[in-house]
Amino acid sequence: QVQVVESGGGLVQPGGSLRLSCQASGFNVGSYWMGWYRQAPGKERELVVGITSGGAHNYEPLAKGRFTVSRDESKNTVNLQMNSLKPEDTAVYYCKAGATQFFEVWGQGTQVTVSS
Repeated sequence: QVQVVESGGGLVQPGGSLRLSCQASGFNVGSYWMGWYRQAPGKERELVVGITSGGAHNYEPLAKGRFTVSRDESKNTVNLQMNSLKPEDTAVYYCKAGATQFFEVWGQGTQVTVSS
């Protein structure tokens, strides 16, 4: 079964860190574009960062300097290390595999709440 499952969300204080993980099954994360998105309450879903099958990263301005994406093909995961978290980073974070009409898989999301 082709799917991705996010984990690692939770409640963290401003300035803190979280590491999200996207566990893929049914396909190899190294074979497709993989991305992390987020959706805050009342807002549209937005791209945080993508990583191509060749390993190139593209970070959105909201993530540059604070977030780091990595891929572990031995575990078939794509991870998102988030540092210096701000209250405005509060959102549901989603993992997405693929970016074409032929292959696109979304996870169910993991909640990240940044609050004191």
